[in-house]
Formats: sequence, structure tokens, C-alpha cells
Amino acid sequence: MSKLKNVLTEDIVLPKGFKACGIAAGLKKKNRKDLALIYSEAPAVMAGTFTTNQVKAATVKLCRKRIKTQSGRAIVINSGNANACTGAAGMLDAERMAQITAEGLGVKENSVFVCSTGRIGVRLPMDVIEKGIRTAVPRVSREGGTDAAEAIMTTDTKIKHCTVRFQVDGKPAVLAAMAKGAGMIEPNMATMLAFLMTDVAIEQDSLQECLSGAVEQSFNRITVDGDRSTNDTVLFMANGQVGNKPLRRSHSDWEAFTHAVHAVTMNLALKMVADGEGATKLVTIKLQGARNSTDADLAARAVANSLLVKTSWAGDYPNWGRIMDALGYSKARVDEERVDIHYDDLPAALNGLAAPTPLEDLKRIQRQKAFTISINLHLGAGEAVVYSCDCTEEYVRINM
Repeated sequence: MSKLKNVLTEDIVLPKGFKACGIAAGLKKKNRKDLALIYSEAPAVMAGTFTTNQVKAATVKLCRKRIKTQSGRAIVINSGNANACTGAAGMLDAERMAQITAEGLGVKENSVFVCSTGRIGVRLPMDVIEKGIRTAVPRVSREGGTDAAEAIMTTDTKIKHCTVRFQVDGKPAVLAAMAKGAGMIEPNMATMLAFLMTDVAIEQDSLQECLSGAVEQSFNRITVDGDRSTNDTVLFMANGQVGNKPLRRSHSDWEAFTHAVHAVTMNLALKMVADGEGATKLVTIKLQGARNSTDADLAARAVANSLLVKTSWAGDYPNWGRIMDALGYSKARVDEERVDIHYDDLPAALNGLAAPTPLEDLKRIQRQKAFTISINLHLGAGEAVVYSCDCTEEYVRINM
């Protein structure tokens, strides 16, 4: 078995055989980039995960249908308009986006995936979209990853991308990823888009298994405001240009590959929470001692989504009583006389009562840009982790 060292960097270097671009098509004001294109020069194995919202955008419906083919060549993405709740016309618009992209790239239409993000309930301005796609196709390049990552942003304030370099069968391989997401973020796929690309050869069922596992531990562990969107999509393209023996669980380098995938999805997930609309703090909720993992998840999410808790984080006041309250109304079993709550390593409550830690020491921790709330219910072995953020006045302004 080869000794592999995964190296993650915060830039984006497209894997072998991939090109991308991002342009200002005119969907947004101030000439902001708003249309992205990702292209694989060779057929790529495809995997994906999608929103759990019962209301799904036309693009999600189209991608869910095309992912069954297990193969793809391109992804076209627009921001500024979600193409959700647009009926049959919205589906025709999504299919038209794929058709124009396919014609320009010279690939089959069903090998093109489409994603949208933005305002719900408004038809796409297809004249702008069509012109934008025709402009974008000849601009795809090996250096276009950052522009593409910028083009998919909506209320994001920072570009979110990263790259991992590793080896498979002794050959250099690359995994690059980009994402957007800042609001309507809740575990179980939030208002986010994420795109992963690798030049590794891998069997489709193994790629889907790896992606689903990584998403569960990253994108499904974050929350900004407790809302779940209509457009959430993660797509993974693997075009096999490394020339390795196709990866599967029995491959000696399977662990290195899965580690790389988990690394990039967690990197992007934490960037989303840190860049949450109006957020100033990244807060990790670590819950242990629940009756089981289900209870642990319910309790952790109740705390992570509580507006009273989130506003107390914004106000720099360590109000552990609000955390206790959220635990109590969660559907998890809670015995208040057993609950311990720590801010980083300092106890705020022990056995359900105030700990002797000076308030100023707790305030010092909560003033940090990142801190951890550790909760022990002392009822069993259930554990869960959720990543959240504070809620400030700026969140209201952004969403008015």
C-alpha cells in the first residue's frame, strides 16, 4: 500500500481534463459574474446529492433525472434566479440551458447538468441566459476555476473553493471543489451548490457512496438560519484522466481518496457557516451523552437553530440558560439535573446549575470569532456535531 499524503490548498487547480469559466451574463447588477460553466474533455462518472425540500427547482428535477445515466460532460450554473416554482415553463428553460450548452461544446444534451440559485418564483430571462451561455462556452479554460466559483455566489461575501493533491496507484491526482452558500442553510442539504471534480478513475457506485458519506458529515452538519432551500445540489465529476485502476472500496488507495473528499466537503461547509448572512462567529455544537445518536442530533440541532441562542452569541452574552431551554424543547430525552454545558473548556453549567466560572471568563470565550459549545446529557452514548453561527441585525437587512 502506498504512503499517501493529501495536501489541501485554498486555491482551485482544475484536475486534468477539466476546464471552467465564469462570466457576467447580465442576470445581476453592477456587472457581477453570474453564469458559470464546468466542462470535462472526457466523459465523467457522475454522483450527486440533492435538497430534501418537497418543493424542488426545475434544475434539481432535471439533475435528479440525469444523474441516473451515471455519466456527464458539463455543468452550467446561473446565479441570481432559482428557476423554482416556475412550472412547466421553468423545466423547459432548464432543458434549454442544457441544449444550448451541449450544442456549443459538441456533446450530448443529456450529458449536461444544470443548476440555478437565487430568487424563487420568477422565470429565467432566457434571452440573457442564452446569450450568456454562448459567450461562456469558448471561454472555458484550465485557469477558469476561480471565475466559476465567483459566478455561482449570491449573498456570499467570499469565494469558496479548495484543492487537494494526492496519489492513486503511485500517480499524481487532483480533487478540486467550489461551493456557494450563505443563507437558507440547514442540515440535510441547505441553500447551497457544490461541485467536485477529480481526474481519478472510480466506479460510479463507489463515487456515490463516497460523496453521500462526505456530505452527511459536512454539508448536512451546518446551519445558518434553519431554512432549507429548493435548489440544493452537490455534483461530483470523475473523468479518469489519471489512468489508475478504477477506485472501489477494495482498492489500496480508497482511504486516501475518501479522506480527500471528506477534507474538501468539510472545508467548504465550514466556509459556508463562517460566511453566513450577517454572521460574525463560527460556533461548533458538540453534544454527547444522549440516549442514542438520533437524540443527540435532535438536541444539537435545537441549540444550533435557536434564534434566542444565536442572538445571545451575537450579543457577546453567554446565556447558557437559552441553551438549556432549547435542549428542553427538542424531541430528545433530557434530564436537566444531569446536563453539563461548557464554553470551550470552561464550565457554564454543571448538573443543570450555574457553574462557578466567572461571567467575564465566559464572555471572553464568546467574543472569539470561533468557539465550541460542549454539552453532555449524561444519558447514554449518543453523540452529534453541528456547525452554526450567530444571528445579527445584518441578517435581517439582507433578507428584507
